[in-house]
Amino acid sequence: MSPAGPAWPRLRVLQALWALLVVLLAPWRLWAIKNTQECTWQVVLNNFETVGKKDASDRFVDQEPLYTVDKVFSLLVDAPIDPDEVRGLVSGKRERSWTCTPLGSGHLPTLSLQTYLGFPYYLKINYSCKGELFNLIPRYFVNVPSRPLWYTVDQTPVFILGGIPEEKAILLTDTNFKDFFLVELSIDSCWVGSFYCPQASFTATIFDAIATESTLFIRQNQLIYYFTGTYTTLHASNRGSERWVRVLANECIKKLCPVHFHSNGSEYVMALTTGKHEGYVHFGTITDGHVSFELLPRQRSVCSGILVVNCSITWAVFIAGDYNLLLLVEIEDPSTRKYFQVVSYDLVSDYLVVLYTIPEFIPDARGLEFLMILGTESYTNFPMVPKGMSYNPYNNLLFIWGNFLLQSYNSENFIYLADFPKELSIKYLVNSFYGDTAIVTETEEIWYLLEGSYQVYKLFPSRGWEVHVSLQVMQQSSLYAPNETMVTLFYEDNKLYQLVYLIDHQQGRLIKRLVPVEQLLMYQQISNDYLLERQGSHLTLSFTNFCPFTVMRLRDLPNPQIYTRQERYRAQPPRVLEPWGFHSDNSLAVYQGLVYYLLWLHSKYDKPYADPVHDPTWRWWKNKKQDQDYYFYLASNWRSAGSVHVDMASYEKIYDLKAENELPERIFLDKGTSYRFSVFLTAREPEPAHGASFQVQSQVGLAVVLADPGCIEAVVKEKVLVNRNSVLFWVTLSDKRFCFDQGISGHHLMKTSMLVKVVGSSGHCFQNTHQGPRMQGNLMVPVLIGCPPGKRLAFDITYTLEYNRLQNKHYFDCVHVDPEMPCFLFRDVFYPFFLIQDLVTGDSGSFQGSYVLKVVGGGPTLDTIKEYSEEDIYRFNSPLDKTDSLIWTTRNTTTTEDSAFNILSHNSLGIEWLCLENSPCHDTIPHSIFASEFFFKVLVSNRGVDKSTYCDYQLTFLLHIHGLPLSARRAFLILMVSASLFVGLVILYIISCLLSPYVVKVCNILCWKINNIIAWESYTYSTASDTRAFSNTSGTKSGESSGGISRVVSKVAEENKTDTKETLRKKSIS
Repeated sequence: MSPAGPAWPRLRVLQALWALLVVLLAPWRLWAIKNTQECTWQVVLNNFETVGKKDASDRFVDQEPLYTVDKVFSLLVDAPIDPDEVRGLVSGKRERSWTCTPLGSGHLPTLSLQTYLGFPYYLKINYSCKGELFNLIPRYFVNVPSRPLWYTVDQTPVFILGGIPEEKAILLTDTNFKDFFLVELSIDSCWVGSFYCPQASFTATIFDAIATESTLFIRQNQLIYYFTGTYTTLHASNRGSERWVRVLANECIKKLCPVHFHSNGSEYVMALTTGKHEGYVHFGTITDGHVSFELLPRQRSVCSGILVVNCSITWAVFIAGDYNLLLLVEIEDPSTRKYFQVVSYDLVSDYLVVLYTIPEFIPDARGLEFLMILGTESYTNFPMVPKGMSYNPYNNLLFIWGNFLLQSYNSENFIYLADFPKELSIKYLVNSFYGDTAIVTETEEIWYLLEGSYQVYKLFPSRGWEVHVSLQVMQQSSLYAPNETMVTLFYEDNKLYQLVYLIDHQQGRLIKRLVPVEQLLMYQQISNDYLLERQGSHLTLSFTNFCPFTVMRLRDLPNPQIYTRQERYRAQPPRVLEPWGFHSDNSLAVYQGLVYYLLWLHSKYDKPYADPVHDPTWRWWKNKKQDQDYYFYLASNWRSAGSVHVDMASYEKIYDLKAENELPERIFLDKGTSYRFSVFLTAREPEPAHGASFQVQSQVGLAVVLADPGCIEAVVKEKVLVNRNSVLFWVTLSDKRFCFDQGISGHHLMKTSMLVKVVGSSGHCFQNTHQGPRMQGNLMVPVLIGCPPGKRLAFDITYTLEYNRLQNKHYFDCVHVDPEMPCFLFRDVFYPFFLIQDLVTGDSGSFQGSYVLKVVGGGPTLDTIKEYSEEDIYRFNSPLDKTDSLIWTTRNTTTTEDSAFNILSHNSLGIEWLCLENSPCHDTIPHSIFASEFFFKVLVSNRGVDKSTYCDYQLTFLLHIHGLPLSARRAFLILMVSASLFVGLVILYIISCLLSPYVVKVCNILCWKINNIIAWESYTYSTASDTRAFSNTSGTKSGESSGGISRVVSKVAEENKTDTKETLRKKSIS
């Protein structure tokens, strides 16, 4: 008998475990989104009204109030979620309007969605611009030269492309040219040509266009504009011009040079000048959307620095790691012909030095594939005409290109690549920064170079291209046409793409298509290397395979997350409890809300106090985990609220992702860490001339090339498997521990790389996969040295409370308990403990390194906390302070090098609170009958004192201390006032006891007299009434009555007097 379970509809699509794999990286940004299963969800941006529609992808321009899904979540009264918390999250966004996001606020690959993405929109942001959108007429593209696509790699949310003839327009895309807009720019087009700006003509064409994360740059004629603002105002006719800012208005700019990578928290762009500032570079820095330019060199021009009269800067490259510029300088010498030099400029020291003088003529390679330029080689009559440079910061590879191709790994010693014909001229290079480089010539030919090798392959036009196009036409592909013009060439996810304008059947269209590099190389190899042999009466066709191995496999790969630093969540859709089994608007909206809430939990998880469970999703289910079986029972009987079942086990963070038999996209190395894997190679059939072991070793060889061997090292060990005709190599990549200073997690990382290369495999080895052929034998992996992203320091409040209770034999919390911030008693020794939490792998362990603790702020209440100045921080925390201002002290004797602060660790002797006379916590006045309290803002940092890691951990948290003592003066004053009040009360009591009998006697006499007066007045009143009533009675009788009344009154008075004496006598006796 099977256990009860939900009766899910038996549809194949719904039976599959659909998993949306959300890739998160903090604070370093990665472009990697992969799904764990073939059946996946489409991730798009939709309004609530279009959720579930096929191919629905909304673009938002109008400022409309945000629609929430409160009504959907209100149905989930018995679901394993907290409706109040979800509703609070939604209601918190209720008043927000959808605003088109400013450049740089975030984009899908980094998933910084919590910054700007209002509920219920999610995951994929498509931008649109309100304004003039132009039709793609043929004259904009036909026979128009292609142009490079320049942008900040892995950062920019959009691409822009100029080059539209005689139009102030650019191509704008936010989907890597899956769709795009031709947008007219609202710029003034003012031309300030003068005697110092030698420009002969004016044109409306946008020549250079560069996209960064927060800014767009364009050049028209000699003017530069940059854009800041929102996408809705990018080209609006009424207010777009005010967003396009003209910069360097009095300069004549001949060229913009891109900087492909951000560094030091900024992005960069360079403007080359001509005219009055010839020989200078305007170096632009973009930080948080703010643009500033600096004229370099600072002291004198490049021409003066290299001691020449006339020179011109042709190209500039910025090397962020060394903080210097490489300049391609053209020098005109009246006595000789012009020549070119590579000049290095140090931005820190303002120092210029000539690194290399480019030969005037192209070397004669004499049939070789490459030639090392030593100065002793012979040359042809073809002049070398350099036009630009390209630099890869991962492998330090510098290209100088023109009608030739030079490469160097140190910018001083160059290799000439002879496969590129000297009759052609290179227009621009396209670098994938993962080992592949595409070359576009002035005649629109496409060439390909695999970095680490010296062969340059022609992709278009070629026989391989003709074969490929023929096969595509046979398949009636819509991506090819007889009349086509290439617009640009670019890499996306390590694949080469073309943007091409096609004219087919009198219709023009702009399409993006893949350049099948591997297939083209295979076609060329087959076309060039074949042999016809006669066997009997017929010819036999055979092909030569130059690949040295038949099988190449990667083995023993570790779990990738610890090295790629990608945070991953699994978020499966809710189960639909309907007979037809299809998702409805409600179920899709619930899924949308749950994914958004999951992202919100992810962003909220980064807090100073560590949770008991190291998982952001723990807070989601912690209050309803015990009811999991109940919700499963309801779903099993189709009784879940809203006909939707949310399984709490379907939302989790993935910590154990397995490797997929390939090297990771990139490797992060902390201090002294290593990455280890193995490579299995099976050689081709050996010739029987030598022994089997020698033949296997001689046919396959593995080389590991390191870009910075002084910082990282590789150890390769091999084992020959003779019986399998194979070799197994073990490769270990390690950090050498001394090439990087401490840095914040994910910031200021050193770029380098590792190239694993099978000797003789470049351009010859391919593996057939379900996605097409893939090149084998060359594996280039970027390596980033420093503090990996996703590692943080957290206050271990759980263990701190436990250890403090054990050491102090007690623990007293505040009267008003706050579970998020427990209190600590002032007179107890405080033992803090901290955790190193890895948000990627889920590891959480005690911080074993050294650290410095400082109180950097504080106040008696949360509302009165203030920051302390640097001088105050020194006085409050330094053991050298002589002003009686210390807040705390420790019995540890270890200090920093300047003895300014104490160094603590996990085994320190604890902290004793002092709050001396001049400290801010001294003499804190309580606000109630309970003891004084104080909130300390504490900074913990291991910078400069911890040698075990590259991570500069900094943690700031609030520490609640109660039971603070009063100052001696205030305590003495309170004692004197209290004593005075007490003595006064005692004296008053004694006086009252001594005088009380007399007071009582006087009171009694006073009461007696008052009673007598009252009685006498009563008698007089009654006597007067009787006299008037019996005025006619005889005198005898009246006299008797008067005498009788007098006797009665006298008798009563005597009795009262007797009673009074008796009372006084009794009191005196007592």
